[in-house]
Amino acid sequence: MSTPLSSPPPTARRRDELPPGIVPLSRHGRLPRLIGDVVVDLGFAERDAVEAAVAAARDQARTTGELLVEHGTLTADQLARVLAERFGVDYVDLGEFPFDHTAARLLPPDAARQYDAVPIGFLDDRTLLLATSDPANVVAIDDIAMMTGLDIHPLVASRTDLAALIAKLARLDDVAEAIEPAPAPEAVALTAADVSVGDTRPEDEEAPVIKLVHSVVAEAVELGASDVHFDPEGAEMRVHYRIDGVLSPASTIPGRMVRGVVSRVKIMASLDISERRVPQDGRLSLTIAGRTVDVRVVTLPLVQGESVVMRILDRGTGDVIALDGLGLHDAELDRVRHAVAQPYGAILVTGPTGSGKTTTLYGAMRLLNSGERSIVTIEDPVEYRIDGIKQLQVNQKVGVGFAEGLRSMVRADPDVIMVGEIRDRETAQIAIEAALTGHLVLSTLHTRDAPTAVARLADMGIERFLVASAIDCVVAQRLARTLCTNCRRETLIPAAVLGENGFAAGADLQAFEPVGCGRCGGTGYRGRIGLFEVMPVTEEIRTLVMRGASSDEITAAAVAGGMRRVRDDGLAKVASGMTSLAEVARVAGA
Repeated sequence: MSTPLSSPPPTARRRDELPPGIVPLSRHGRLPRLIGDVVVDLGFAERDAVEAAVAAARDQARTTGELLVEHGTLTADQLARVLAERFGVDYVDLGEFPFDHTAARLLPPDAARQYDAVPIGFLDDRTLLLATSDPANVVAIDDIAMMTGLDIHPLVASRTDLAALIAKLARLDDVAEAIEPAPAPEAVALTAADVSVGDTRPEDEEAPVIKLVHSVVAEAVELGASDVHFDPEGAEMRVHYRIDGVLSPASTIPGRMVRGVVSRVKIMASLDISERRVPQDGRLSLTIAGRTVDVRVVTLPLVQGESVVMRILDRGTGDVIALDGLGLHDAELDRVRHAVAQPYGAILVTGPTGSGKTTTLYGAMRLLNSGERSIVTIEDPVEYRIDGIKQLQVNQKVGVGFAEGLRSMVRADPDVIMVGEIRDRETAQIAIEAALTGHLVLSTLHTRDAPTAVARLADMGIERFLVASAIDCVVAQRLARTLCTNCRRETLIPAAVLGENGFAAGADLQAFEPVGCGRCGGTGYRGRIGLFEVMPVTEEIRTLVMRGASSDEITAAAVAGGMRRVRDDGLAKVASGMTSLAEVARVAGA
């Protein structure tokens, strides 16, 4: 972070198009104004209280603003607004502003702490937005302009928010130094001929690239991101984090650093940095502030340039969520527990990629992991390390796929088998046969809902009588973002709106809607919860499956037997204030 980037991203904005979070001056005129006048004009305090604070500040040789905050007359945010008005500078709410980490990396954390200022974005190609708590410190502003080589547009921020941001940036800087790529036994050997001229950089240019990549990964881990996307756009590269299942912009990498960033990620993942024409995938392990994370890397040669996606898996232990912590309704939880308690049979969890299927399976295994059963898993990748469970990693390079691993596992005297995913007929056939020969089989399947799962297995070529006999329970799920409890707002959803969105409702629904604040990053959501439908395979459903009934017939029988659809579960969670109607519609569809 100590080496400035040569040019900011082209996020140019006219003065009248400032980003969210910036509050322009409420009035113009003679500057600077007396702080007491500003406080009163903004309606933050009465004239008597302000004059008493001014007198006390004069006697104690302290600032009026400091005393007003100390006495509770002003909040830290209100003082920042007052200073902004006094010195004719715009105010910025760091909790709402779309912070650009590339801008922040222009100033080392030590300098940010010294000047009590942080670059937070760009007004145009040559103007840096600088958040400071002291707009009168023109020396600091001039120094930062010289260090960055850019013009400065100062913004006043709350001292508390600014201190928290500086501490976070310093922590990320320290964490980036602590990242150590684990040794890669299959690393690609590179020679001078493998590296193009464009990848050869002096050491002083390599250092910021390495630190930039490391700090991006460190920040992603700290924010709980599941994926980091490096997407080429024009000459630059946009960085996005997937947090709670939704992509959000993080920063922009200047054009001159793009190739270096891609090469650095490839080197970390033991990929061929000279190959830019075909997709590549690799893996690496990192230690970040004492935590070990596994990262899967995929590169894609797009027409705009090479794109890189890093999928992050925290390899900690003891983080497995229990079944009752996933969001299952009591009746649904009882059905899953009953299925898990069976000595044999198959339990399938369905849903799209990223819907939390594996987490649900781990919750079931946590319930089974009492030491009285032999539990073996085959996964790609192993997402959690659990004591007492034998976990096998898929390795296609040596010929260990799901089918091969599952075939060997059946001969290893297991009681419970967990298959990360049923992808083909061979894997499905072995899993079904294992469920029929005295094993409890847990697995995932990509289908739209629970009733469709049996049809999917039949489409794979599994006999319907085998499917009907082996499957005991199917769980379909989605992950919906939960509303931030700090800023959510009560709302009334009319019955007509519910009907337009496909929800059966005879009355208006009292619920909550997202707002956005500093704690949730301005999204209005914080964390996720599961939406479920649980279909026990009853005798009626077995009969329907064996005679080749359609998914609609099976769905009708399951609903008549008490199954609640994913959207209905979502509506119940909307009514309880956990999530919003828009979020349920987003993840559950029509």
